[in-house]
Amino acid sequence: MGGASENSFEALALPHLEFIYRIARRLTRDHHDAEDLVQETYLKAYAAFGRFEMRQFGVRPWLLRILNNTFLNRQQRQQRAPRSADQQALDEIHADDSDATPPELDFEHLDGEVKAAIESLSPEFRSVLLLWATMEFSYKEIAEILDLPVGTVMSRLHRARKQLTAALAAYAREQGIRGVDAEP
Repeated sequence: MGGASENSFEALALPHLEFIYRIARRLTRDHHDAEDLVQETYLKAYAAFGRFEMRQFGVRPWLLRILNNTFLNRQQRQQRAPRSADQQALDEIHADDSDATPPELDFEHLDGEVKAAIESLSPEFRSVLLLWATMEFSYKEIAEILDLPVGTVMSRLHRARKQLTAALAAYAREQGIRGVDAEP
């Protein structure tokens, strides 16, 4: 992989590596899993690069779509795989280890209750919410990234926000935040 022309995989995809990793960290909530996810994403992207078309938004949405699909496929495989009670206990201990997850952007500085509510969302809702709220992508960009119709993006975002409101209503009242009521 020597001299990269301006339309080569290296020239187009590698500048987005750090950004793709940050999204992977938010999806997986673990830096080792995020590294593996990014590596698998870039391997798939490299293999499919001959079929890539630049389109309106460029390579970033294409990489994010591969990342998201790879993440969802891994989630499905993990849910089907049997796990021992010992592995579950280790995962819980690792999840409680605050030193294992260095702070990143605004998402990592959110209150624990808010983070827990976001993490409790299904991956489909969490992906849309994170792309919209933390990366500030438009509905159209999110639709391109996730390969969904814009209406589906809007619906998932609406449902994710509604679930977060319901999950955080009691917490908001405890904190004295007014005007937050969970309505079905």
